[in-house]
Amino acid sequence: MNLLWMPISSLLFASMGLCVKLSGSHFNLGQAVFARGFIPMLMIGAWILAHRFTLRTPFWRSHLYRSSAGTIGMLLYFTAISLLPLAAAVTLNNTSTLFMALFLSFRQRPPLLILFALAMGFVGVGMILQPAISAQQWLGGVLGLCSGFMSCIAQLNLRELGRAGEPEWRTVFIFSATNSVLSLPFAFLFPNQATEASVQQVLFLVCVGVLGGLGQLALSRAFGKGRVLVTAGLGYLTVVFSSLYGMFVLGDHLDAVSWLGMLVVIAACLTTIHPAAWQGAKEQD
Repeated sequence: MNLLWMPISSLLFASMGLCVKLSGSHFNLGQAVFARGFIPMLMIGAWILAHRFTLRTPFWRSHLYRSSAGTIGMLLYFTAISLLPLAAAVTLNNTSTLFMALFLSFRQRPPLLILFALAMGFVGVGMILQPAISAQQWLGGVLGLCSGFMSCIAQLNLRELGRAGEPEWRTVFIFSATNSVLSLPFAFLFPNQATEASVQQVLFLVCVGVLGGLGQLALSRAFGKGRVLVTAGLGYLTVVFSSLYGMFVLGDHLDAVSWLGMLVVIAACLTTIHPAAWQGAKEQD
């Protein structure tokens, strides 16, 4: 069952990204990120009260790092989704694995295969950006890459919380509450893109929160219970699901170089998380 949590999380997050895209013409990004945090906070908060669980934790520092980095990453990610084709934004966000391998390479001398994979991964990013993104969309590309970096920091702390035995509901509730507080000013500062939203668009915004919250619970369970390398590899199903949504729902069109770049990034990331690729790595002096 542990292997299923990451595919479930990937499908939920890809669906959330689709809803962000569909609601983006009516709500500003601050409101979308606020919904992403506030709705799961209400859902999980009601469940906590019903079971009389406590939010006290000795790992508040890891929660703070994970929640703050995750919220900043989400603001960057949602902005990238609004500016880029969905599959491109999701692929850039998933470069978190490359950044994770980069951090590891500072702690131990990596084999040549890892260095090659890191280089090819960022070449793949360039392949996605150059043909697929116009001059007006480069900001979205940079923000998408930065969201991958922040996601890396969040995932490292998420793994530590899972190893420490923190329950998923507490981790997701604290993240959702932090998300709501930090994103609330942006909900008021950013101008609305439309004066009125239809019932359908409001439902899309609600789905951002519901799908994101359920996806976060599944992600926390996956990293807390599963093998981290296998879990991270299965996370790339989000790119697959998002690509299908982009083609068949949004009508996104990427050329052959962009698709090749996405495959290069995925292959590079999968290489960096494979145990055999790190054989022979030495601790830095």
